[in-house]
Formats: sequence, structure tokens, C-alpha cells
Amino acid sequence: MTALFDSFQQRGVTFRNRIGVSPMCQYSSQDGLASDWHLVHLVSRAVGGAGLVFTEAAAVDPLGRISPGDLGIWADEQVPMLAKIAKLIQEAGAVAGIQLAHAGRKASCTVPWAGGNPLTQAEGGWQPIAPSAIAFNDVSSVPTALAIEGIESIQQSFIQAAQRSIDAGFQTIEIHAAHGYLLHEFLSPLSNHRTDRYGGSFEGRIRLLVEIVQGVRAILPDHLPLWVKISATDWAEGGWDLEQSIALSKILKTAGVDLVDCSTGGLIPGVKIPTEPGYQVPFSDRIRQDAGIATAAVGMITTPEQADRIIHSGQADIVLLARELLRDPYWPHRAAKELRVDGHPYPQQYARAW
Repeated sequence: MTALFDSFQQRGVTFRNRIGVSPMCQYSSQDGLASDWHLVHLVSRAVGGAGLVFTEAAAVDPLGRISPGDLGIWADEQVPMLAKIAKLIQEAGAVAGIQLAHAGRKASCTVPWAGGNPLTQAEGGWQPIAPSAIAFNDVSSVPTALAIEGIESIQQSFIQAAQRSIDAGFQTIEIHAAHGYLLHEFLSPLSNHRTDRYGGSFEGRIRLLVEIVQGVRAILPDHLPLWVKISATDWAEGGWDLEQSIALSKILKTAGVDLVDCSTGGLIPGVKIPTEPGYQVPFSDRIRQDAGIATAAVGMITTPEQADRIIHSGQADIVLLARELLRDPYWPHRAAKELRVDGHPYPQQYARAW
């Protein structure tokens, strides 16, 4: 018996299996607009059998882009192509999800294959913002510390982006509070040195994320799930850690979050991370058990047997694959064959291949 291909119900949305496509930046947009590349990339993963297909991180504000090539959802003109993509994902049998993000102090860089270095003003760069004026690394721009008015504006940007996501037909929304981007920067005492109500204590540092969650949940139809992605640890002394993640997850649950997507790291450079297959799964397991909330596991999950074991053992409710689904868009179909899943719904156009 396998668990990986069991359906998964959240609110009014049914995922056909426990395999999701993790958000993966393509750095292939102009002015934040999705293109034919995004359509083919995302819909092919739905045809490939995933139960959930997330877009890459969609910036809620132009200043929140990692690079000029980032996808965006800060403007109404970005909605039509995203709506077309969401519709085709659903027609292929998968749930269409979107991740809302702001890069914070890690914004205004070249695309990775051009080096990923900070953009100069002459190159079209912009001034990054953050909770505190602390640069990500020695070559990064020093960000501008947000004033209260700026924080309030960012809250509204997330809420407006969520409304556009609803209008585009997405069935699951994830708020990105991981990997050293803006909301993670507020969470961690290593990057948040504020002394006002958005800093200092644990309650102060989580305030912005909680307020955004409350604002998004208030406009989100009750039948649609809301997820939050966190880095469960900074892997650094004095930083954000698992115990704080558990405490946060309990609060997020009461605020209407349905699942916590459990990643790690990304806040500061140079930390030693003990990477190995499934190295982040224990964080998903602990948060699921101790906070009593559904979780997603991600990170070096590559084989069907490994993924099935994670679900079967109760360490997570869904596994999100990233690079493995870049290597093989049809990984879910291959997994069904290897795990000998009876009645797996291969696309009728492709069934003769399986």
C-alpha cells in the first residue's frame, strides 16, 4: 500500500495525490508578466501528474523582485496570462497554486546565470528595503530600513496580490516567509534589529507576517487553503530556530493558515547546513506533531520510495519537489509505476507509454 497517491483534502480543495511542484523561479519575465515559457513549464508539470503546481514566487511589488526577470502580481495586467495558466493546470487535473513574495534586502540582483550580483543604478537596479539597514553580505547593497508607513504599504501589497490571485483562479495561495526574503528578515533577530512593535520580542518579529496572514485570510474565500512557507531554522546561533517555528505555526493556525511549508536557511551566507537526502523532513515532522498543523516537506526528495515513506510515516502531509521535477516533469507518473499504484490516471494521450 502506498500513501503518496492518496488524495488530500484542504477546505474545499482536493489534491489528487501528495506530490506538489515547489515554487521555482524561472527569471524569465519582463515587467513581471508571465510568458509562454511559464505556460509550458507549469502546465507540463500538471500533465506530468503532480497534484499541485505552484508558480514561482510572484512579487507583490516591483521593489520586491529578486531580479528584473521575476514574475509579478502587483498589477492587473499581469492577471490574464496567469489566469490562462491556472485554468490549464486545472484542466490537466492538478491544483493551481501561487506563491506571493517580497525579496526584501535580497532584491535588485542580476539573474543567476548572469552572476546574481547586485545591480547598479546604471544597470537598472533599485534600492532594497528591509526591517533594518543590514546588508545580506559584503557585496550587497545596504537596504533602507522600513518606516511604519512602508510596512503598512507592504501589507496592502500582499492583500491586493492575493485578490488578483483569486481573480486569476488560483486555488491555493502561499505566503513566502522563508529563504532570507523580507518576511523571514522580520522573523529573525539576526536581520531584525527594530525597537518598535515590529521588532525586539518574538511577538514583535512575527507581527508583520501574522498581520499579512490575517489580511489575506479575510479576503480569501473560505473554501480556498492558505499556506505559509518558512525557514524552520537559520542554522545559526542566535537566529530563528525550530522552537520559534513551532510557536509561530500554532499562531498561524489560529489565524487561518492551513499548512506550513517547511524549508530552512537562506537568511545569512556562509552557514554550514548538513545537507543529505530529506534533511529538512525532521522539521516538517516536528512542526506537524507539536503545532498540530498540516505540513509540506521539501528538500532533496528524489525517489518515489523516499517520498512515499515521508507521507506514510506521517512526517508530512504532502511532499514538494523542485529540481527533481526540472529533471523529470513526469516524475509522478514514473513514481506511480515504480510503486505499482493501481488505477493511476495517466493522461489518455500518453497512456501507451506507461
